[in-house]
Amino acid sequence: MARGIGALRRRAVRWEGLLILLILVVAGLNSRLSPYFLDGTNLLRSTSDFLELGIMMLPMVFIIVTGNIDLSIASTLGLSASLMGWLFMAGWNIWLAAALALLVSGGAGLLNGVLIARMRLPALAVTLGTLSFYRGLAYVLLGDQAARGYPDAFAYLGQGTLGQTQVPFALLVFVVLALIFGLVLHKTTFGRYLYAIGNNEAAARYAGVPVARIKITLYVLSAVMAALAGFILAARYGSTRPDIGTGLELTVITITVLGGVSIFGGSGTMVGAVLALILVGILRFGMGLVNLQGPVQDTVIGLLLILSILLPWLGSRLAARLEWRRAALWPTAGAVLVALLFGLFFFWSRGLILARP
Repeated sequence: MARGIGALRRRAVRWEGLLILLILVVAGLNSRLSPYFLDGTNLLRSTSDFLELGIMMLPMVFIIVTGNIDLSIASTLGLSASLMGWLFMAGWNIWLAAALALLVSGGAGLLNGVLIARMRLPALAVTLGTLSFYRGLAYVLLGDQAARGYPDAFAYLGQGTLGQTQVPFALLVFVVLALIFGLVLHKTTFGRYLYAIGNNEAAARYAGVPVARIKITLYVLSAVMAALAGFILAARYGSTRPDIGTGLELTVITITVLGGVSIFGGSGTMVGAVLALILVGILRFGMGLVNLQGPVQDTVIGLLLILSILLPWLGSRLAARLEWRRAALWPTAGAVLVALLFGLFFFWSRGLILARP
């Protein structure tokens, strides 16, 4: 057991080292392509564009470590922000509206958790269904309208900075939450339970781990964090539409898996996930500086998701065999091909945009 844990730790350290190297490479390329990339003010402001992703990523690490998934997290964000905006437009105090929306979001997470943990339904199917259900409720509340006119005290959540600095207040919120989630995952019995469930759920259940209760807790926590991210996003935009946060769930999952959290459960670190968040953040920031359009950015992130799943699997296969074998030839060729396509597409698309008048 100790030997297995040691091997997992060594693999995590290697993966985190690779992420640091990739961050440095991407930062170097971005600085060459745009003179504005290394501007301190721009870098600090750019963090606001992915802090909501980071807040949703924290509980997603917990969920994927257990071998589960939550595809409804961005729709829960949309539901909570839309409910808050609808209540505010109806005359409610903004903080009371946010509190009720937070409570409703917790109920949405509870529904996910009960269906998955108590009724033993597949997490993928359940959260895929609630993805559409919660987003539909957001449209029922706001229709094609937008809630706006939030007070300055609320807008500070997404637009405020610390004192006279350019450090966003939301960055402080994320750092505090990341420290708390990291300590819980790596330094508590609860965190050890998560790894046990991800490695062998049946064995964990027989060992006395309250599997169902932990799963329900995780999905409620995921929904609450999604609601908090929704409030910050609405405060940053200054308005709320029912499509707020659409599609963010895939980016959150990409960041989590890219950070070394196994999609099959049982392994991963919070440090790796935070490093992956930084990597995706500076990658998107750099693509934005050279005017790459949203669909191109989404394509790059999609390729990153494929690579983040394929490369660890391939590495484990090769490490287990300790030598090249015929069975590993095609997976290796596939990984190399995907990596080449990713690199060619990334630089071709940048060159194409930069070449435009």
